[in-house]
Amino acid sequence: MFKKVVAGGTFNKIHKGHEDLIKTAFGIGKYVYIGLTSDKFANLFRAEKVLEYKKREKALEEKISNLNLHRNYEILKIDDMYGIATIKKDLEAIIVSEETLSRAQEINAIRFKKGLKRLIIVVVPFVLKNNKPVSANQL
Repeated sequence: MFKKVVAGGTFNKIHKGHEDLIKTAFGIGKYVYIGLTSDKFANLFRAEKVLEYKKREKALEEKISNLNLHRNYEILKIDDMYGIATIKKDLEAIIVSEETLSRAQEINAIRFKKGLKRLIIVVVPFVLKNNKPVSANQL
């Protein structure tokens, strides 16, 4: 169990892969920071229309509540690929999907250059449907 962990994403339409990521973060972290992309940032790299931030935040909070996960968490608006992960000293782990593993490695390289402790990277496997990773586009 880690004291403080971080995860992040757009969480446009919460699916089983998101649920696994969330469960993992809450399962290993006493306190969970969830970076949620701002509307402006999310729309920079998404082909599909992204729900507005407040709707995604509400859906994420409802999912956490419905999964009966602990209440020691904070959802933070992020405007870049890193959020607090490259600046918060007391983070211990980052939870990512297979798709975003390289981003976590990049975060650790930045932390190392800044003299911060590297994060333990916890990779949550893809959820497959018809032999393809589940994504919000399939919902």
